[in-house]
Amino acid sequence: MTNKTQQRATRNYRARLEQRGFKRLEVMALETDRAMLRTLAHRLAEDGPEADRARVAIKALVADGSPEPGGILAALRRSPLVGADLDLSRPRVEGRRIDL
Repeated sequence: MTNKTQQRATRNYRARLEQRGFKRLEVMALETDRAMLRTLAHRLAEDGPEADRARVAIKALVADGSPEPGGILAALRRSPLVGADLDLSRPRVEGRRIDL
């Protein structure tokens, strides 16, 4: 366990980072990706043109897999069956009677 002084120092350090807009995150990844993720985190923290390029590239990579709100409706509107005047109604059939 750490002593009170170390705990206070850690708390103060994290508070200063939070004032600068940083947030502490936990990431689950493969051990082989550890160095790459640490380097990426440091580059993003520098907030320069290199960080902006990395953000654009990562957002483009991630955006392809994340669904947008209204995506199902947009897909239905692109369907080749739009305007085909299909009759999708079903006859109403009462269930059979059973003795319990």
